[in-house]
Amino acid sequence: MDEELHSLSRRLIELRIEHGDLDELIDRVALQQPLDELQLRRLKKRRLALRDQIVRLEIACDPDEPA
Repeated sequence: MDEELHSLSRRLIELRIEHGDLDELIDRVALQQPLDELQLRRLKKRRLALRDQIVRLEIACDPDEPA
């Protein structure tokens, strides 16, 4: 159980880093001229998917009810 929580915590950290990296990339792409709207939409969709994964892992790492 401890090992599973450790690996979940590690994955959560990795996802948060990737999410932050995507934030920075989205900001840079948004400033480019001409604007590549398709790339921007894809990056935002990926960022949203990462956010969903982060929320699921946060719930898994910290359940509301004790087991």
